[in-house]
Amino acid sequence: MSNSGAHKTGVLLVNLGSPASTKTGDVRRFLREFLGDPRVVNLPRPLWWLILNLFVLPFRPRKSAHAYKSIWTDQGSPLIVFTQRLSEKLAARLAADDIRVDCAMRYGKPALAEKLLDFKRQGIDDIVIVPLYPQYSSTTTASIFDVVAEVFVAWRHMPSLRFIGEFHQNPRYIQAVADSVRAYWQQHGPAELLMLSFHGLPAKLTQLGDPYFHQCHATGKLIAANLGLQDEQWQLVFQSRFGKAEWLKPYCVEALAQLPAQGIKQVDVICPGFSVDCLETLEEIAIANQEIFLEAGGERYRYIPALNDSDAHVEVMIDLISTAR
Repeated sequence: MSNSGAHKTGVLLVNLGSPASTKTGDVRRFLREFLGDPRVVNLPRPLWWLILNLFVLPFRPRKSAHAYKSIWTDQGSPLIVFTQRLSEKLAARLAADDIRVDCAMRYGKPALAEKLLDFKRQGIDDIVIVPLYPQYSSTTTASIFDVVAEVFVAWRHMPSLRFIGEFHQNPRYIQAVADSVRAYWQQHGPAELLMLSFHGLPAKLTQLGDPYFHQCHATGKLIAANLGLQDEQWQLVFQSRFGKAEWLKPYCVEALAQLPAQGIKQVDVICPGFSVDCLETLEEIAIANQEIFLEAGGERYRYIPALNDSDAHVEVMIDLISTAR
């Protein structure tokens, strides 16, 4: 992966982002930016402005702040901490090739636009953008590209750009996730069912051409095949439904509530749509959904962590970057 040419190369890992702290005001500012993105909420802007400012922002930040407090670390938000550590490990691996590596967030700090300007100041004219979303969605990956395009349109000298839109079938990614499950089972023993839970989206987005639903299923099948699982040993679901509209099915909470009645009392859950752990995996999946399963009659519920800053995850990133070069 030599970088002996005249161009200076920079790699930017981009994730969703987190509030600056667990204070209600910081959470409100983060939610305003996040939920104000037209890519995230697909409703007419005037209608959503009213809903967001009159019904969501006055009430939801306090509840979300409580949720963030349950997973916050001494170093800060797990999502930002793990993303930064992954970036630092990748930078160490690519230092010999004179490739600069940094990370940014789509919402909050460190801001994506600011990191792109940092690259420009350093004379980096060959940029590789890696959104840390294995499956492409217009609500996540495309939103990152929106910011990149908005920044670049104001530049007189355009840099070379490689944008990695998805890696849902990347062999190293599939292997790394499957190996993380194997390692967990070797230490703790397997459950009766492995549940693969992905972030949910409104069902209509699939009808409009968003490939996310199909890419999630492709990822799930590849991981199950790598682990040698039979159909009855794993299940794919979607989490985080919001509002009354139909979202991608089956719903995670409904599936968990039904499993004990079907004779399945032990379940392991993994979230292959998340490169690093965040509020959604650590609070919703690992804590809240565990309560749902146990209250329904389940006996053992375990969450298997994301790849986070593991060496295997670094290898996935190197493979993606090498392919993009």
